Amino acid sequence: MQAPASFSSRSIAPEPDESFDAIMCIEVFEHLPNPVLAIQEFARLLRPGGQLIITAPFCSLTHFAPYHFYTGFSRYFYRTHLTAHHFEIVELHENGNYFEYMASEVRRVPEVSARYTSTRLRIGELIALRMALKMFERLNRNDRGSSEILHVGCHVRAMKAKRPC
Repeated sequence: MQAPASFSSRSIAPEPDESFDAIMCIEVFEHLPNPVLAIQEFARLLRPGGQLIITAPFCSLTHFAPYHFYTGFSRYFYRTHLTAHHFEIVELHENGNYFEYMASEVRRVPEVSARYTSTRLRIGELIALRMALKMFERLNRNDRGSSEILHVGCHVRAMKAKRPC
């Protein structure tokens, strides 16, 4: 299988240093073999004070295989790697929470079981899934920060450090 054009090894002349005011990287990091190198390149390309917008999954199922390398881009990933490359995190929002995530996975059980097993769900099992969904919806209404342990992904806006005067 040949890699898509975006993963090819053809030589492309790089853009000049500090040639962009903003970079937006949406749902790409999980498909990069080394996302920290991308952060390093963003730091090279952005002008001081330039804006970087990133979204990536904290928890996701494999998609776009075989070009899915990571999951788990948490606040700690961004705090560590953006700071190390002279970015200040302006906003970091965790999308979803533990209860929303678990409910979405419960909703997938019929489809995943049909695809990966020869077992048909029984009516009692379907009722149990429906009851589990109701439980997760109730818990979600009373959530007090479960995104700390599990969420769908992060939305991050960072600014490249300005040069000292």
